Amino acid sequence: MDGKDVMRQNPVHLRRGIGYVIQSIGLLPHRTVAQNIATVPKLAGWEDARIRSRVEELTDIFGLDRELMGRYPSELSGGQRQRVGVARALAVDPPVMLMDEPFAAVDPIVRARLQDQFLDIQRRLRKTIVFVTHDIDEAIKMADRIAILNVGGIVEQFAPPEEILRTPANRFVEDFVGSERGLKRLALIKVSEIGVDEGPVVERNASVEEALAAMKRFGMDWVTVVESGRLSGWVDRAVLDGRTSVSEVAPRRFSAYVTADSSLREALDSIVTSRTNVAVVADDGDRYLGVLTVERISKEIVS
Repeated sequence: MDGKDVMRQNPVHLRRGIGYVIQSIGLLPHRTVAQNIATVPKLAGWEDARIRSRVEELTDIFGLDRELMGRYPSELSGGQRQRVGVARALAVDPPVMLMDEPFAAVDPIVRARLQDQFLDIQRRLRKTIVFVTHDIDEAIKMADRIAILNVGGIVEQFAPPEEILRTPANRFVEDFVGSERGLKRLALIKVSEIGVDEGPVVERNASVEEALAAMKRFGMDWVTVVESGRLSGWVDRAVLDGRTSVSEVAPRRFSAYVTADSSLREALDSIVTSRTNVAVVADDGDRYLGVLTVERISKEIVS
């Protein structure tokens, strides 16, 4: 590890160089949050001032209120305890972390939020993490590479999530990832990776003739309305009847839209819940980029 033979290292020192996050979190119930986070730095002989500084830094990283530092684990929510557990694991800034089903003890909503928060933190910290889970969806979401183990610790496949979903090594892996491999792959592909179609679009001050021409061009009975390139909503053919300008009617807001950083799975969900039967794509500033259709996304499922 880090260029050193682990078999030649003091096992106690080796363990203290690995951050552990265990399934039941394992916070010490008789110690406060601050004392829990400071556990390994104290074992490592850090000075008190350095420990206080590190605890404060980690509370900021994990979005924990400073007022929680004097509380005990029993006074925290499940999500808060989980974040404290991860903060404790990172206290001495270890080069490697081991996370054993770290989010298994919380409800699905909190679990999804913790996963997102941790991925955001990981993008900044860039740690090497061995993450153990029985949930293939969690593995696909969290991992750069996945090792699928059979009984006896046999590695059936070790590859990036996209490769495992696209080409399972054998029947065991195929059964393990499940029958919805194509849909699961969509969660790994960003909208920006496949591009978008132009779609019917006009400016807010466009004439009805221009709006109808845009609809006809794309075979739609509605058109996206933008104002200086920013998304305003959409109008259909019926509301334009008898009008001369699109500005005479109030565009309906899209019930949902996605960004270039959204996954194709999110885009597909937007399509099936949308009255327009497409996913409208905009950037973070609400500037219109285009549309995605089921047909366009289906090409990625079968490719």
